[in-house]
Amino acid sequence: MSEMALPIMSSRRLGELLTLFKEADTVELKLSVADGDQRSAVAALGMDPLDAQIRQVVFFDTPDLEMDKAGVVVRARRVQRRPGDAVVKLRPVEPGKLPPGLRKSPDFGVEVDAMPGGSFVASGRLKAPVDNAHVVDVLAGRRPIRKLFTKQQRDLFAAHAPEGADLDDLTALGPITIMKLKFSPGEYGRRMVAELWLYPDGTRILELSTKCLPGEALNVAVESRAFLGEHGIDIGGAQQTKTRTALTYFSGQLRDNASSGV
Repeated sequence: MSEMALPIMSSRRLGELLTLFKEADTVELKLSVADGDQRSAVAALGMDPLDAQIRQVVFFDTPDLEMDKAGVVVRARRVQRRPGDAVVKLRPVEPGKLPPGLRKSPDFGVEVDAMPGGSFVASGRLKAPVDNAHVVDVLAGRRPIRKLFTKQQRDLFAAHAPEGADLDDLTALGPITIMKLKFSPGEYGRRMVAELWLYPDGTRILELSTKCLPGEALNVAVESRAFLGEHGIDIGGAQQTKTRTALTYFSGQLRDNASSGV
């Protein structure tokens, strides 16, 4: 799932990664599947789309993505047949420099995302449940954005967002529809997650991932790489990140609408 067999990494980069592993709570190994290979990947791994859960994600940022530039991701998510959630995420983070009180919060976690080619990043996420209907109200302008977030989340945003930024002044980017499937290929022996992000312009990103404890990450990466390779999944293709693609798309739409007077 990742070229984290790591001969391509310099000693410095490998040292950085191992340090992050020691300070993280979880590691998520991710692989985005090229558009032309998505149908064959679904068939090869025995994924049944009828088992997928529908979700909608909306990001909150400025049209110029000032929050993203500051390393702050603000997101709310509606989930089919269960409560949604709201997240304030810091990315990248140096786990050892986080405030002890925040680090000990049961709602906060540090995760390292690793992708093919040796790319990795640590993020800190403060998550809380949210009523799906409240997300709809925010998108319709009937509820202020700040009402989706807890006091702890608002305080985290205020501490890391650009000076003067206010949650209620942000713009909704989205929503975007997602199909999420959790499955366990028998011979793989681990839980895998597939997420298909359906962008309004017809672009699709299919991401395969698995989570593990930091101490397991290197072994799981090697096992995952071998398993996917045996099933014809190309792990050497160009990688796309779901959030980056969404933010870029929706901010571009805002600029296009502004320039055309819409």
